[in-house]
Amino acid sequence: MLCILTITWPLFLMTLLYRFAGDLGEVGIIRGGIFMKVQVVLNPRVHLVPYHIDGGQPSYLIIAGLVFTPLSEPLIEEECEDTIGLKLLAKARYSLARFKGEQIVILSQVLANEVNIGYEDMSNQQVLKFNGTRIKNIHHLAHLVDSCKDKYLVFEFEENYVAVLEREAATAASSCILRDYGIPSQRSSDLLEPYVDLHGDNQALEQEFGDSPVSNLEIGFDGILWA
Repeated sequence: MLCILTITWPLFLMTLLYRFAGDLGEVGIIRGGIFMKVQVVLNPRVHLVPYHIDGGQPSYLIIAGLVFTPLSEPLIEEECEDTIGLKLLAKARYSLARFKGEQIVILSQVLANEVNIGYEDMSNQQVLKFNGTRIKNIHHLAHLVDSCKDKYLVFEFEENYVAVLEREAATAASSCILRDYGIPSQRSSDLLEPYVDLHGDNQALEQEFGDSPVSNLEIGFDGILWA
């Protein structure tokens, strides 16, 4: 895989090198007013929205008829860009993962049932938080739901949309919804494994990056690099 190394941090000399993943690259830096050269291992850019799905099958989680899945390029192609929305498309095209395992998790559709009345028309909306905790990936969301003891399940989406479900009613309705729609499992097999937090403190993540995975820097500068 061909890598493009771009160094843009303050006090660094911007260097553009064409190398392969795993190669060593020599970079010139200025530290304490002294110019020096260092060697770094080159790794490919990790895009927030993947081009391909590992194993060919997408992860999914169904909570009281709300179907959650990570955003991916195959999903965008299947849904058509018009139904995804410009903001999600911008994130898909220009955002890079900030930590290992980060995903954009969306509510792809709602399987209509009495328990989710009022939310049945929601689709392709990014879920940002569950009960006040920022979502890192779909496995993290599954873990938060499984460990929730609160009376309500509160899902916060982009554009200030909120879905609130009573936890006990949602749990009771889930098996009926799966049966009515002929779905064998509430979640994909990869979400049956115990969740491991690879990033650590969720509060530090919020303070550092805010509410949107797309920053002005990413759209303005990285977008140009992509072009």
